[in-house]
Amino acid sequence: MLLAGCGGTRQDAHEPSGNFAMEVLHASFPAKQSIARPATFQLAVRNSGTQAVPNVAVTVDSFNYTSNYPYLASSKRPIWAIEQGPGRNANPPVESQEVSQPGNGQTAYVNTWALGRLPAGQTQTFTWKVVPVKAGTYTVHYSVAAGLSGKAKATLASGGPVQGQLAVSIAPAPPITYVNPSTGRVLAGTAPTTP
Repeated sequence: MLLAGCGGTRQDAHEPSGNFAMEVLHASFPAKQSIARPATFQLAVRNSGTQAVPNVAVTVDSFNYTSNYPYLASSKRPIWAIEQGPGRNANPPVESQEVSQPGNGQTAYVNTWALGRLPAGQTQTFTWKVVPVKAGTYTVHYSVAAGLSGKAKATLASGGPVQGQLAVSIAPAPPITYVNPSTGRVLAGTAPTTP
């Protein structure tokens, strides 16, 4: 008889099985963006069922693209650099690495953030602060889950998956702006010259 050498319990051992009624109340991401100008992607998810969702999670599969350029260490390249992911920041702040952005919603799953238990009738808002780094037109796809292991599934009232998409266009350069010295406001265009 062979024994497994890893030990421990299965990762999905405590996740309940079943469907959990959920809905996206609000999804926003500026449709027009430009390189180096910060943007915010926000998703408000509501538990529309009668039982608590074990661990509400969102997967966004569109913050990166795959490059075929030879000799890259990783073929995944960013479209948006994530400045801050969903969840609270550590208090006091801690040093962070590029692959583990601030925000306690980070998971070990690729492109997935989880914010824990969501009681019936409650709403949880996921917020990503990002900076566009690659010009082009993109479709941002997102999907909502009721758990991380696939046993707890998020479903719409119709029985379909809780998912969506947003179209975004990123301009190749940030718009030209200047600071008005009298007011301190940032204005579009070039600064007027004084005679």
